[in-house]
Amino acid sequence: MITIRDEIETDIPAREALLDRCLGERRTAKSSERLRDGRRPAEGLALTAERDGALVATVRLWHVEANGKPALLLGPLAVEPELQGEGVGKAMMREAIWRAACRGHGAILLVGDAPYYERFGFTPEPMADLAMPGPVERERFLGLELREGALHGATGVLKATGTLVPAAGAEGLRRRAA
Repeated sequence: MITIRDEIETDIPAREALLDRCLGERRTAKSSERLRDGRRPAEGLALTAERDGALVATVRLWHVEANGKPALLLGPLAVEPELQGEGVGKAMMREAIWRAACRGHGAILLVGDAPYYERFGFTPEPMADLAMPGPVERERFLGLELREGALHGATGVLKATGTLVPAAGAEGLRRRAA
């Protein structure tokens, strides 16, 4: 049985190892990392899935804004390779979207595989006037409005707006690229 729950501090080593297995060591070089680096995930929106006491999936959402319009940036989503295709990622996505909507957030943005994320309502259309703070394949830059019009007027480069990690605790929340 798989249980989705809030991430806790003791999940960090297992989460980082899972992300390395699923996304590779170069994951920290992606444009999305510029928006997450040194920040805390949005309150209540750092999730893990656990099976038999082991962490098997993770997803986090982060505060960003474009031209004063707030949104959340989703990612990364990772599922233990032997469980991929069994619906764990889908369950994590549904839980993350539901929790974001319940907390009153207006939109979620991400960079990811369009055919996968379209099933949750993500499309490239809301992103037409937005940019990442680095290179990104436009067809992978997707958005979902949880509230109609939440991204109306959003233009320019996304900026991180989430809570900064205190310098002493930064290593525990985000391993920096060497």
